[in-house]
Amino acid sequence: MRIADVLRNKGNDVATVEPQATVTAVIAELARHNVGALPVVEDGHLVGIVSERDVVRRLHDAGADLLSARVREIMTTSITTCTPADAVTDLAVIMTERRFRHLPVVSDGALVGIVSIGDLVKARIDLLESEREQLQSYIAG
Repeated sequence: MRIADVLRNKGNDVATVEPQATVTAVIAELARHNVGALPVVEDGHLVGIVSERDVVRRLHDAGADLLSARVREIMTTSITTCTPADAVTDLAVIMTERRFRHLPVVSDGALVGIVSIGDLVKARIDLLESEREQLQSYIAG
């Protein structure tokens, strides 16, 4: 199973944020879209990712003043991405080992989606369920 299969089921809509947005705006967007991370895009290019974890950790250090800070001050700029052709199982291992939960999907330099570890787990469970059903059907004749 490939990331393209996950995106086909999940959809390619990606909520993004700009680096000059405030942390307050990011929190609102995370809540509005019910997501845990947003890719940070500037002039059509992926420049970072900001997650709930980024906000919480910096909030602990800076206090309420963080709410008026800009995304560029808290975003993660060392971004791991994947392509639609990447294998779900390989990426699940990478995400688990590196301890991040969201992975932007890039094709030909353009952001085409985002997957979470939950998306990958769901895809794997769906595949196993399908295989189980096929085996039961085969055995039942």
